[in-house]
Parts: sequence; structure tokens; C-alpha cells
Amino acid sequence: MAAPHDDCIFCKIIAGDIPCFKLLEDERVLAFMDINPFNDGHCLVIPKAHAENLHAAADDDLAACIAAAKRVAGAVERAVAPDGINLVQANGVGAGQSVFHFHIHVFPRRAGDGAMLNWRQEPGDMARIGELADEIRAAMG
Repeated sequence: MAAPHDDCIFCKIIAGDIPCFKLLEDERVLAFMDINPFNDGHCLVIPKAHAENLHAAADDDLAACIAAAKRVAGAVERAVAPDGINLVQANGVGAGQSVFHFHIHVFPRRAGDGAMLNWRQEPGDMARIGELADEIRAAMG
């Protein structure tokens, strides 16, 4: 497991230095309630190994996080009966990441709640989309 970071609030929660409303814990992941919830039932799933973002996280930790997020989302669905659930994960300041320890928000939604997670669906430039697909495939190696 990656060493905890002294300045990481999530590492402090994992270590037990900061309390949380724990939902699920195993050797790889911890799920707990978000104390700044957008809607009732908003919670977080994190790997116990510190990783700044998606790119730094180990594949096994990511797999454990998504499996835990699925389990937690099902429980949120049963407990608070939202109109829907988003799983939200941000990488970098431009994407809105504010805690630099990989995490997935289990984000219950209510119709008309005003969360700005959706975008206009308008047809794109197919030539440009094709060019980008080529560039991305090449970047994958």
C-alpha cells in the first residue's frame, strides 16, 4: 500500500485520526458519508492506498473501488430512494478535484436538484472526432 500523506485528509480518515461515518471497509477500500453533501445519501469511496488521482491509482485498487461504489450505490438507492445516482470522479483542478486522493462520489440525484453534471448533447464534427480517436488510440500504445 502506498504510504499515507501527512497532509491528506483522506489518509487521516483511513488512519482513524479524523472520524467519519463509515459505510464499508475492507483491506483495499473505505466508503463513508460526505460531510458536505449535495443531496441526502451523498458518500465517498476511496482506496486505502494513497493515490493522487485515477492515473496514480493501482488497477486492483480501482477495481475494488468501483465494486464498492456499486455496493454502496445499491444501498443508497434502497435507503433514500433518489431519482437517480451519478458516480462522479474528478482528476485535477480543472475537473473540480479538491482532495488529491482518488475518490468516487456516490451522488444521489433528485429531478431538478440543480447539480451541473450534464451537458448539451449536440452532434460533433465527425472528422475531428475521428482524428481525436486516432490520436487517443496512438497514445494508448
